[in-house]
Amino acid sequence: METPGSQTSLHRANLERVVRAVRLAGSLTQAEIARSTGLSAATVSNIVRELREGGTVEVTPTSAGGRRARSVSLSGDAGMVVGVDFGHTHLRVAIGNLAHQVLAEESEPLDVDASSAQGFDRAELLVKRLIEATGIGPDKIVGVGLGVPGPIDVESGTLGSTAILPGWSGINPSRELSGRLGVPVYVDNDANLGALGELVWGSGRGVKDLAYIKVASGVGAGLVIEGQIYRGPGGTAGEIGHITLDESGPVCRCGNRGCLETFTAARYVLPLLQSSHGPDLTMEKVVQLAREGDPGCRRVVADVGRHIGSGVANLCNLLNPSRVVLGGSLAEAGELVLAPIRESVSRYAIPSAARRLSVLPGALGARAEVLGALALVLGEMGDSTLLDSSVPAGSLAFT
Repeated sequence: METPGSQTSLHRANLERVVRAVRLAGSLTQAEIARSTGLSAATVSNIVRELREGGTVEVTPTSAGGRRARSVSLSGDAGMVVGVDFGHTHLRVAIGNLAHQVLAEESEPLDVDASSAQGFDRAELLVKRLIEATGIGPDKIVGVGLGVPGPIDVESGTLGSTAILPGWSGINPSRELSGRLGVPVYVDNDANLGALGELVWGSGRGVKDLAYIKVASGVGAGLVIEGQIYRGPGGTAGEIGHITLDESGPVCRCGNRGCLETFTAARYVLPLLQSSHGPDLTMEKVVQLAREGDPGCRRVVADVGRHIGSGVANLCNLLNPSRVVLGGSLAEAGELVLAPIRESVSRYAIPSAARRLSVLPGALGARAEVLGALALVLGEMGDSTLLDSSVPAGSLAFT
C-alpha cells in the first residue's frame, strides 16, 4: 500500500510533475523540465527514460543555446483533446493531441437565435465527424474544452444572462455536451479562452501577466495572472466592457449608461457608418475599408481604439499587466487601432505601468478561442490516469 511520504509516493509525485510540465508546455528539453519542476537533472533524466519506455513521452534530438539537447513531448498516442467554440455567428471545433499538435479543425455558421439544443446537436455532429475524419478512436478522447460568449457561474456551472445567446441563459453547457459525448467537458467564456490560446500558442507566449481584449458583439477581457486565468470568485472577472466611460451615454444591455461596450461593440459602432456605407456593413468590412484608406472607417476604428485604450489604462492601474493582446476582427486593423490604444494608455495610465506595457495584435485571429479550449483541457487534466495507462506497472513499484 502506498503511504504519504514514502519513496513510492515521492516517485509518483515526481512523475506527475514532469508529465504536467511537458503537457502544459507542449515540449521541453530536459534542462527546461529541471528548471520548471525544481528536480535535479539526474532525476529528470531517469524519469524521462522511464516515461519513454512506458510510451508516455517521445524524445527527439534538438538544440538549445547552440548545444545539442533532447526535446521531450507527450506521445501522440497518449490521448486526444477536443476544443469547441460557440461564437455569435459561428461554431468552430478543433482536435489536438497532448503534444499541442492540432490534427483537425473546422468551422461552420451558427444562427445566433438557434436554441441551445440545436447548438449542441450541431457541436456533437461536428465533433464526431472530425474524429472520424482523423481516424482516431473515440476512446482516445480524454476531454473537451468548450467556449461560450457569456459568463459561467463558478458554483452552478450555468451560463449567466447574456444578450449574445439569449436562448441559452441558465443552461449548463458542460453537462449538456458531456452527456452527448461521454467525456469530461470543461467550460469557460470566450475571452478567457482567447487569453489561454494566445498565452500557449500566440502573442502571449513567454509572459505570465497579460490581458486579452476581445471586441465583437460584446467586449470582454481574459486576465492572466502569474500564468493562470483569473476568473474571480463569481467567474465574472474581466468584464471590461462594462467600465463606465460616460454616465450620460447610451444605455447598455447591462442596464447602466455609457459602458465601454456602448462605444466599441459592433452593434453600436456599425450604425455610425451604415448611412454612408450601406446596411450590410460588418466589422470585418469596416477594418478592410480602413486598411484601404476609407476616411470614415479609419475615423471609427481610431475612435474605438481610443475608447479601448481608456479601459486598458484602468487595467494597467489595477493589475499592471506586462502585455495586452487585442483579439477579434478589430485586431486586423493593426496600427490603425493599436496606436490609438497606446495613446490612451499613455494618457490615462500610471506612467510606470504604461512604460512596461506592450500592446500587440493577437497572432491566432479567429482561432484563438478554439485553441484556448484545447489549452483549457490540457490545463485541467489530471496526470494519474495517463500514468496508470501508459507506464508499466512494475516501474512504479507500488508496495
